[in-house]
Amino acid sequence: MGRLPGEVGRQGGLRGRSGRARLARVRVYLGSDHAGFELKSVLVNWLTSAGHEVTDCGPASYHGADDYPPYVMRAAAAVAAHPGSLGIVIGGSGNGEQIAANKIGGIRAALAWSEETARLARLHNDANVLSLGARMQPAADAIAITQVFLATPFSGEVRHARRIEMITDYERSGALPPLPGRE
Repeated sequence: MGRLPGEVGRQGGLRGRSGRARLARVRVYLGSDHAGFELKSVLVNWLTSAGHEVTDCGPASYHGADDYPPYVMRAAAAVAAHPGSLGIVIGGSGNGEQIAANKIGGIRAALAWSEETARLARLHNDANVLSLGARMQPAADAIAITQVFLATPFSGEVRHARRIEMITDYERSGALPPLPGRE
């Protein structure tokens, strides 16, 4: 049986009357450094044209000496403060940006370099921040990775939810999870 107009599809996108998938509107916070500035601008334009609510946490203009922590940590903090929103942090490789974003409580930032890694970040890890390396792929691929990240819901599978809860418990208490079979 086919999907009804407006019904949520397998990847979390909506199906319009034409049957083509379209993304549900998402609030997205973005931050970058100098190396990610140009890609951030491309993504802000693409996200806005796709109907998403976009907040650019900076930088507002290109400066070759910009460091990523002030911008990406603000984007991640905004995601943590607004449940249901998502974030995108961008640098040269995306590694440092992912590390910085993950310092914010409640953030599960994932570095993605393909549509599949973006899909699995959401599906298995309920990632709420996507980290991209601007020097790692062309803008068209980054847009495709972003589209998959935004459209993919968390699976909710028990094993994945259990793992996320272990991480959340650690964030709250500072106590490491018990080793399997030694509880």
